[in-house]
Amino acid sequence: MTRILADDVATATPAPRASAPARRRLSVPHLLLIPAILILLVGMGYPLVWQIITSTQDFGIQQQFGKPADFVGLQNYITLATDPTMWQVVGRSLLFCFVTAALTLVVGLLLAMLMTAVGRTARLTLQISLLLAWAMPVVAAMTVWIWLFDRRRGVVNYLLDMIPGVDMNRFSWLSNPLTFFIVASIIVIWMSVPFVAFSVYAGLTQVSDEVLEAAQLDGANGAKRLRYIIMPMIRPVIMIVLLLQLIWDLRVFTQITMLQDAGSKASEFDLLGTYIYKLGAGAQDFGMASAVSIFVLALTLAISWFYVRSLLKEDEQS
Repeated sequence: MTRILADDVATATPAPRASAPARRRLSVPHLLLIPAILILLVGMGYPLVWQIITSTQDFGIQQQFGKPADFVGLQNYITLATDPTMWQVVGRSLLFCFVTAALTLVVGLLLAMLMTAVGRTARLTLQISLLLAWAMPVVAAMTVWIWLFDRRRGVVNYLLDMIPGVDMNRFSWLSNPLTFFIVASIIVIWMSVPFVAFSVYAGLTQVSDEVLEAAQLDGANGAKRLRYIIMPMIRPVIMIVLLLQLIWDLRVFTQITMLQDAGSKASEFDLLGTYIYKLGAGAQDFGMASAVSIFVLALTLAISWFYVRSLLKEDEQS
């Protein structure tokens, strides 16, 4: 009887070779990633290589018509490093992106919490409004915003001028760098808030109602529930959204360009996107423009790495 049971157990035990199909099945997702990786390498790899090569050359308008470009090595980067205008633009761009990204996150978080607190009708109304604002084309939205802040017929000046003691008659918002970037920040935040609000709202829907009710029974008020329960649970969503906002706001271009077309094109109104455009398309110095582009890429990777490393540490701890 013991021998029969031993034979049955040996028969029921799977052979080691059965793990081979499992290894083959695990490789299928990796194979499916190959087309996407190839598309990214072709679509983004070639422009990146071209930018790197051009940043080491004296590439101007003559090279556009076939004249060979002279190799200058790191001279373009050295010129940029010693250019005070470049560092003013970098500082202005970093300040702009950090301020707008932080304000966008705060407003988006408040709207997401509002969507969880209001009734179904109010929530649908708010969501549709956010979708309409998000879906509006950038050029059309910018045209409306420029009309709103127009110094002669702008609604903003008209409403502010109605306040006693406030004189906003023909006030030019786009001729002063401070007010120019205030307007730009309002526009960028308005265009970015819907994405943040919907992303954070999706994270808030995953917070267990039972956990919140238990915390409330233990005496935790709304502020404590938000700080010690809700925020830690949606922290990964917030970090990813904040990272994306920093990257997008650092490379903002269309809004600043259209505001400059309606106001001033002086260097004090430039961010990195418009600065690169002026170097390339304006001054026809594509070598310097490529060098600034590579610098922006390195800056973006540095900002991204800080958040990616934090996410990796959280995954290891969990």
